[in-house]
Amino acid sequence: MTTSEDVLAGVGPRLQALRRARNLSLAALAAETGLTGSTLSRLENGKLRPTLEQLLPLARAHGVPLDDLVAAPPTGDPRIHLRPVRRAGFTVVPLTRRPGGIQAYKVVYPPASRASTTTLQTHDGYEWFYVLNGRVRLMLGDQEYRLGPGEAAEFDTRTPHQISSADTQPAELLTLFSAQGERAHLAPSSPPPN
Repeated sequence: MTTSEDVLAGVGPRLQALRRARNLSLAALAAETGLTGSTLSRLENGKLRPTLEQLLPLARAHGVPLDDLVAAPPTGDPRIHLRPVRRAGFTVVPLTRRPGGIQAYKVVYPPASRASTTTLQTHDGYEWFYVLNGRVRLMLGDQEYRLGPGEAAEFDTRTPHQISSADTQPAELLTLFSAQGERAHLAPSSPPPN
């Protein structure tokens, strides 16, 4: 793992290489950046820890992005590589990868004739889902709800529940789940104007 000390230790040699590639003396670069020749020499030799106030004019003078000057470590690939997982007869595609908090999933329930279980379950958390395709049967306690494309439901998962396809086609849902019990919405809706 690259530390900030490792990143800063490499700045001096990069500064020196950039200056030499442009055939500039320390005095000429000092005139261009407003930094003293002594400061530039100490930065290049690693005797002075660079500050942002010093690096910005140097990056501008050399025509390079600040990230190139400090050779900042890559931040990582932001794409999420979707890997479907089969669970209890349905398919779950994780859409988020951070631990904790609200998690997002695409869930595909098999046609009703192939559903593997009708047992109600309970667990800690809070769930919100939006029906993308197909028809969904939501059992929540002793109530049954049928939802179609464009409809959504939100419930406390400590209530006995079961979700499945409601007909002979698979049902696809976008699901948000929080093990900590956070509700999916961010703010209560405003009351309608009078």
